[in-house]
Amino acid sequence: MNEKRMKDLNLISEPTEEELSQVARDLNFEKTRNDDPQALSLSQINQYNELGYLMPFSGLPADEIEEVRIFFDQILKETIAAGNSSYSISTAHLKFGKIYDLMGHPAIIEPVKDLLGEDLVAWGAHFFCKMPKDGKRVPWHQDCPYWPLTPTRTATVWLAIDDATPENANMRFIPGSHLDGVIKYEMSDSPDDVLSREVKNAGEFGKPVDATLQAGQFSIHCDLLLHGSEANRSSKRRSGLTMRYAAAEVKAYLGWEQKGILVSGKDASGHWANLPRPQSS
Repeated sequence: MNEKRMKDLNLISEPTEEELSQVARDLNFEKTRNDDPQALSLSQINQYNELGYLMPFSGLPADEIEEVRIFFDQILKETIAAGNSSYSISTAHLKFGKIYDLMGHPAIIEPVKDLLGEDLVAWGAHFFCKMPKDGKRVPWHQDCPYWPLTPTRTATVWLAIDDATPENANMRFIPGSHLDGVIKYEMSDSPDDVLSREVKNAGEFGKPVDATLQAGQFSIHCDLLLHGSEANRSSKRRSGLTMRYAAAEVKAYLGWEQKGILVSGKDASGHWANLPRPQSS
């Protein structure tokens, strides 16, 4: 990657609470209205509106997900050798050509387009890798409070690189919690928490469901849905790639427009940077 480009990307950090408070955001769930979906059924559209997620999707065939796993194994090895954690590989679509290409994979973006529209931007790619018995948990949270984006017409694809089961701490959703708006959260500084914000009373919003996925399968969830995962106490690794998508009309602040690449349709406002494919593999 171009050295200046890498430096610029590294300057795009997680916003502070104060910075986020300065951004006027519409943080209310906007139902999908699509009478002619191409990849999803009308019942799936309704389920997404009512529950806030869809799963499982077949996703990538065995040979393709194996290629992704081999690629991830190599960059994980390099990341750990450099003294960084298995959770630190983010903005991967702007660092690695293989992930840039994956963000536009038809099997992945076609159902997302049915939910968010033909004009679609991919703006985030973050590996969440729980090493065997690593003791780290992802606390209950909603995504949108972290992001300087508005309105909340964004969705996350969680692609399983390894099998994700209750044994190795698969992700869990609380169905319907996206309809409650932004839920009060507290800041956490626990070394065992992967994220810094936690909804302490998540159980009041419903019973969790396991997002159990085989390698190559994926789920889709909206940015207001409560989700999280427990610590991996097993001897098996659990790695997944989160791919973030937004309707092109969504606006980003605090430099986050630099993250967005157009994967379908057009960006009529030219708001998103739409950086070219990185040359690295």
